[in-house]
Amino acid sequence: MSDTLRAADVLATRLYEAGCRHAFGIPGGEVLTLVDALEAAGIRFHLARHENAAGFMAEGVHHMDGAPAILVATVGPGAMNGVNVVANAEQDRVPLIVLTGCVDAFEAERYTHQVLDHRKVFEPITKATFTLSGEAAGVIAEKAIGIATEGRAGPVHIDVPISVADAEAKPYENRRVVASRVAPAGEDLELARQWLADAVRPVMLVGLDVLKDKSFEIVRAFSTRYQVPVITSYKAKGVIPESSPLCLGSAGLSPLADKQLLPFVSKSDLILCVGYDPIEMRPGWQDPWDPQHTRVIDITAGPNHHFMHQATLSFIADTGAALTAISESTEPNATWVNGEVPALKQALANAFPDDDAWGPAAVINECRSVLPVDTVATVDSGAHRILLSQMWTCEEPGTLLQSTGLCTMGCAVPLAMGAHLAAPKRTVVSFSGDAGLLMVAGELSTAFEQSRNTVFVIFVDESLALIELKQRQRQLPNAGVDFCGHDYAAIGKAFGGEGFTVTNRTELRHALQSATEASTFTVIAAIINRQSYDGKI
Repeated sequence: MSDTLRAADVLATRLYEAGCRHAFGIPGGEVLTLVDALEAAGIRFHLARHENAAGFMAEGVHHMDGAPAILVATVGPGAMNGVNVVANAEQDRVPLIVLTGCVDAFEAERYTHQVLDHRKVFEPITKATFTLSGEAAGVIAEKAIGIATEGRAGPVHIDVPISVADAEAKPYENRRVVASRVAPAGEDLELARQWLADAVRPVMLVGLDVLKDKSFEIVRAFSTRYQVPVITSYKAKGVIPESSPLCLGSAGLSPLADKQLLPFVSKSDLILCVGYDPIEMRPGWQDPWDPQHTRVIDITAGPNHHFMHQATLSFIADTGAALTAISESTEPNATWVNGEVPALKQALANAFPDDDAWGPAAVINECRSVLPVDTVATVDSGAHRILLSQMWTCEEPGTLLQSTGLCTMGCAVPLAMGAHLAAPKRTVVSFSGDAGLLMVAGELSTAFEQSRNTVFVIFVDESLALIELKQRQRQLPNAGVDFCGHDYAAIGKAFGGEGFTVTNRTELRHALQSATEASTFTVIAAIINRQSYDGKI
């Protein structure tokens, strides 16, 4: 590369400065300069087999290193293939930088091949969208990183015209000042302290903002000092170790769990919503308390525009700073003195038994028993996700990755691949249904090229099990949910990995032990009955 900076170099250098070390996508002629600039800046470009999977690989990296994720897509069909993962990033609060190539504006006035307005497509599903210019390349890069990471994180799109990527540009030296952590103050803070001092049946609902704020140590200390039991959203699992007597596990999509958790929450005299975003929750969590009769403190990165439920005090603040302020000069109280918390913890364990001879619960239990406690797990959407999100225990945050806002299929495999690239010394396991695996089977080729021994566990029931269950519950005829079975172990081997088909715990344990010692990825196909989720989620 010459000493002259291109606009693409200015953008790539700023992304490297923000901590980015990986980018994913499929190149076309329109993004070749972008790819070259990323590589020159020290950001490795990884070829995926589909842009949607590429975006999830980028997200997997983000969850391990905390830097913004990068998706690169070429003009037209490449950009359109990424729409699902961009929408997922918007709903799941992922700072995804979406770089698309586009035809130059002067050419688009008379040249129509593959020309469409990317910005109009991405505008509703991003926090912002820009068209790069040579003169403003540094400013746009600075804006994109700031917008993507500030408040509730989310995707930002930058359209890069072909000639602009190569245009000469100057670096932009000014850097935005990162906002200070905001804590509550004034009369509302004093009221929150009084409520905490008075509470004898408090509970915390903890969500994703706590991970972004890196305040989980403060949450743990607060919970312990004031003896406040904690319920987390699925994405916040591990914020408080799930072995803790104060951890009541996670909530989100399981009616079986809600039968235990919602009555407990309704009995509380103080509910602290700490970074909690109800975008992860099922409709059963609409209005789970009466704000006219229950004290509810909401600590969140953004104002309540969802109206799933309401609070009686609302702080738009850093979660850690807010809890620290509320606890200042506030003495602990005796809470839940009649043993309600251990009783509920036991009831939840009884609701999700792990001693089945075989079936999805046995698969989850066996994997959790064999794999290291710090394993990073990913899980696809489907019946297995609901069950696994309740049963899979996490001792630290960011160790169970999934799509919870959009609940999209096909995410677990690429999420695991990205996570394993960024954390090569960790054990990484992906859980997919057979339908979800088929959506992204081509990425097993990418997994082989990445040279990681990622474990891909497949629940094989030859059905969209969750939808089939809903059909039967509504007494509708079976339609559009069944598909042919395949030899998934052989598919894994065909792409250069290892493969096992298992039908019992002993076979699964052997396959897991072999997978952790392998030099390449492993596909483990667990054959289960499609109706084995009945009464379990």
